[in-house]
Amino acid sequence: MPELVDAPCPYLDAQWLAETNGQKVTRTGVDERFDPPACGFWGYGDLPQATVLIRHMPDEEQARAVVDWAAPIDSTEPATLPGGWDGGRAGGPEGAVFAVQRGPVAVVAWSDQAQSLKAQLIAQEVINNLGL
Repeated sequence: MPELVDAPCPYLDAQWLAETNGQKVTRTGVDERFDPPACGFWGYGDLPQATVLIRHMPDEEQARAVVDWAAPIDSTEPATLPGGWDGGRAGGPEGAVFAVQRGPVAVVAWSDQAQSLKAQLIAQEVINNLGL
């Protein structure tokens, strides 16, 4: 998981995230070990209400491995987005994940909400904002 330090997310607006995930954002953080950095958004709890990770891997197989790490194929439902993005999704009382890859790029969004739709909307916004 990303190690987040306080800073604004450069590609995902905190107000948009609050409206989409259904909770006020009280702070944001980034992990600059990744390019682009991973982002986290907190509400009033100790853990982030949403976290986003984008990985540019050397090849498609390694991007699939990122997706399988976040949303293991044997325990999630299939996920797709327009433009050839494929992966997995899951939701439940502990939160949701939406993880997809296209070519060597993987995008993973976690939400503390039960509905995987919220994680999907976050992933779609990241893909659109970064022009992936």
